Amino acid sequence: MRASQLCLLKHFADHRPHLFRKRLRVDPPIFDCILDQISGHAIFQSNSENRQLAVAVQLAIFLFHAGHYGNAASPEDVAQWAGVSVGSVVNCTNRVMVAILDEHDRFINIPSEDSQEMERARVFTESRTCSAWRNGVFAADGSSIPLFEKPHI
Repeated sequence: MRASQLCLLKHFADHRPHLFRKRLRVDPPIFDCILDQISGHAIFQSNSENRQLAVAVQLAIFLFHAGHYGNAASPEDVAQWAGVSVGSVVNCTNRVMVAILDEHDRFINIPSEDSQEMERARVFTESRTCSAWRNGVFAADGSSIPLFEKPHI
C-alpha cells in the first residue's frame, strides 16, 4: 500500500517549515531556488507517452531519498512515502542528480581566500568552535558541517 505524503509538503512549507526541513533537509526557499535552477534541464523533457512526474515532485522525492539513511532510505520506503513506484523513485533520483551535477558550478561555490565572504565564514567558525579551526571553513547552505575526524584530503 502506498499513500502519498507529498501533498503535505505545501502545508509544511507554509505553516510548519521545520517539518518541511525534516522531510527534505532544506528550507522551503532553498527548495524553490533549486527547483528554479533545474526545471529547464533537458533531462525532464520527454517525448514518451508516459509523462514524467512534475519536476517539483521529482526534486522532493530526490531530496527525501538523499536526506535519509538506514531503514527510511530504501527505494521501497521512499516509494511508500511518495505514493509512487520503486522505479519512479529510481528514475527521479537519477534525473535530479543529472540536473544538479550539470549545474555544479552554480550550486557549489567556494569563495576566494581573500574575500569578505570567506572572512565572515572564518569569524563565524572561530566563534562557534575554536581558533584552530578558523581556516578550516566549509559550510553548506550556511550550515556548518560537523566532522567526526580530520578529513583525509
